[in-house]
Amino acid sequence: MTKTKTVFVCQNCGHSSLKWEGKCSSCGEWNTYVEQTILKKKSGRISERPTKSSSIPINQVEAHYQSRSLTGDKEADRVLGGGMVPGSLILVAGEPGIGKSTLLLQTALRYTSGKILYVSGEESKGQIANRASRIGALHENCFLLTETDPDDIIDQAKEIKPDFIVIDSVQTLNASWIDSSPGSISQIRESAASLMRFAKEENVTLFLIGHITKDGNIAGPKVLEHMVDAVLIFEGDQNHVFRLLRCTKNRFGNTNELGIYKMEGSGLVPIENPSELLLSGYADNLSGSAAAAIIEGIRPLVIEVQALVSTAVYGTPQRSATGYDVRRLNMLLAVLEKRCGFKLGNKDVFLNIAGGLKIQDPSIDLAVVAAILSSSEDLSIPKGTCFAGEVGLSGEIRPVNRIELRVSEAQKLGFESIFISKHHEAGDSLSSKTVLTVPHVRDMLTHMFG
Repeated sequence: MTKTKTVFVCQNCGHSSLKWEGKCSSCGEWNTYVEQTILKKKSGRISERPTKSSSIPINQVEAHYQSRSLTGDKEADRVLGGGMVPGSLILVAGEPGIGKSTLLLQTALRYTSGKILYVSGEESKGQIANRASRIGALHENCFLLTETDPDDIIDQAKEIKPDFIVIDSVQTLNASWIDSSPGSISQIRESAASLMRFAKEENVTLFLIGHITKDGNIAGPKVLEHMVDAVLIFEGDQNHVFRLLRCTKNRFGNTNELGIYKMEGSGLVPIENPSELLLSGYADNLSGSAAAAIIEGIRPLVIEVQALVSTAVYGTPQRSATGYDVRRLNMLLAVLEKRCGFKLGNKDVFLNIAGGLKIQDPSIDLAVVAAILSSSEDLSIPKGTCFAGEVGLSGEIRPVNRIELRVSEAQKLGFESIFISKHHEAGDSLSSKTVLTVPHVRDMLTHMFG
């Protein structure tokens, strides 16, 4: 028996209404309602009336440890919190061409503990097999399916009984009981909900590949991010080889984990020691180059900050930053001019984070200041010098979190001088002769350049 229902759905937030409205009462956008016909079918998979549950005191509930299975990719296991949890729903999102499909396909090929079902609505089986032959060893436990109907995907999964399923992508799903085009908010929401119920009932891990809009948000309704158990963002610059797998939500692990990959012809290669690779082109004897000890997720990294300061010959000075917030760059330039007496108002300033990384950690401020003044005065920073500190509006150097990890990473890479804030509490790792504590930017400059 099939029931037909017509509703108006907001294409911005997914809010539904029985009548058309000029302005969405949920998100406030205008002219976003589209009429859609929803066909509701009775299905034998889900009972019409679920069993009622009763309340119970929390101290009488037995806590269960979530067992995990390793994917075979150390970086992916790190970001997931130690591996895949059976029955979990994981959304992997990123820009087009960044390597989402490659990441999950090679994860499927490296998993040898059971069966895998790779479902694609964007490529043919031949295209997937051609790419798989380049990035990993083929095996008979990885099954390919080109399908977009969630019901057909569930039927195939029940027949194969895989350990985990990859859906590439959630925007291509087209449920037959919803009268709307693939990629619409209703299709994404209902298809994902259907697959989520199956994953929970059958205890199967489900990966959903999602697209990113031009605004940088995950395409589809916001409720999709609430439905899933984990949201992984795969990011990077297509002009560089580095890719970052960042966790923004994880019900079964830490959201501060970060995985780093290098894109090569044979696929994505996990990087176990990224600091050495990021500093591979770092030169100690050039002006405008400084090393910064940062924290990405919970992983310490030492990266290179490059600055170029020159006289503005076209009138208005230019301020440009790659991988760094240009507004914070303008703030640091104002601090240097007001608090330290450096005249940079008529200079062009260009800043670059080597390796194509995008850094938001405020501890990079001290290295940015050092690189700018090194380029402005054409003086190279002393060899083996590293920086970790946030710069305030009065020019003071403020303490940053997890300073012991930063210092340890810099010392492991052979840095002999590490500038940090004087306001850090003394510790075993901070009592080393390599650690230099300074209260103000002027003191750091005096110590370095005299």
